[in-house]
Amino acid sequence: MPRRDFVVGLDIGTSKVAVVTAEASSEGRVNVIGVGKSPSSGMRKGVVVDIDGTVRSISDALEQAERMAGVRIKSAYVSVTGAHVSSLINRGVVAVGREDKEITQEDVDRVMEAARVLNIPSDREIIHVLAREFVVDGYDGVRDPVGMMGVRLEVEAQIVTGAVTSMQNLLRAVYKAGLEVDDVVLAPLASGEAVLHPAERELGVAVVDIGGGTTDIAIFEKGSLFHASVLPLGGEHITNDIAVGLRTPINQAEKIKLEYGVARLSLAQEDAYFQLPTVGGQKEKTVSKATLAGIIEPRVQETLAMVDREIKKAGYGSVLPGGVVITGGTSLLPGIGDYAAEVLDMPLRLGVPLDVGGLRDVVSSPAFATSVGLVLFAAKERLKNAPKRQESGGGFLERVKGFFREFF
Repeated sequence: MPRRDFVVGLDIGTSKVAVVTAEASSEGRVNVIGVGKSPSSGMRKGVVVDIDGTVRSISDALEQAERMAGVRIKSAYVSVTGAHVSSLINRGVVAVGREDKEITQEDVDRVMEAARVLNIPSDREIIHVLAREFVVDGYDGVRDPVGMMGVRLEVEAQIVTGAVTSMQNLLRAVYKAGLEVDDVVLAPLASGEAVLHPAERELGVAVVDIGGGTTDIAIFEKGSLFHASVLPLGGEHITNDIAVGLRTPINQAEKIKLEYGVARLSLAQEDAYFQLPTVGGQKEKTVSKATLAGIIEPRVQETLAMVDREIKKAGYGSVLPGGVVITGGTSLLPGIGDYAAEVLDMPLRLGVPLDVGGLRDVVSSPAFATSVGLVLFAAKERLKNAPKRQESGGGFLERVKGFFREFF
């Protein structure tokens, strides 16, 4: 009987907090057993602006997941996003340690540590160090050098960094909600774990996660993360535009968007209308769906144009054979997929979590891509059975853990 272990993903977004609890077998299979979701209060553009509000949202989602799973949740893998996140490329070089010149895992660990050595501002900290490719004695394109023979080992690594204060506030909210943090994971990296096929990761594909306050972009090629960035635009900006344009409260604007919204004016029925409650108890008024679409389309267009510029700035343009996979709650807006395919000029599909069992129907939505991706990421890490993960920003996390344990 394969040993089973619990893994938990905590996605703290701008519009919602989602918790996914799963059983991860020693064979790497993930079965979802508990799900919790609550409206997010205390986050803005992926960054904590109200710790107490964020703690309440985490606690509500946590309670739902625990009740459904029938287990007590003590720790979680936590997503991180926000415009403060950025990535860059760095290289590390070491000499192979063994006399017989066989490359070992210890050599790989040392070269990954060498890649971490770079000058970054004191207000930033490394979140991930991810190997793009290894080079053995000048021969590039090596995926796993362990067992190969060589004298010199190099790595080209993607370094993901974030603002220290933003990370600390996020982790503080998690600790105040009564949870330990197993690790922090870049949100689009987690989403990629959930929605991508292995063949897409090999060919080259962009994951565009359109959330409430941010749009996260991750480009994968040759099986690895090659670029990551976060844009400060998302579904809440569409909601705000609706609230201003129709003079209605934010919560009502969100309901209208979900019930009647479409991404393009051409998709709206010209003779279709809905009743709109207004501010201050005034009499309801009738609004056409075309008017609503006319408010939504410019913001969607702006967001997609920014995504297009970011992909081109990363050097990919229209040269991603795997195309684009859009996910996140806002990707459910009717018509946004076809609009994105047109703007980005690439093949496009909607991304839903793929490789999970258990309560699959419950999480089979783009809105759960990041939280499901977190448990898949966690299961992979557990499967590696390594005490020190070479791809993490563990030094920062351990320091923060120690700090918060003293107070909570």
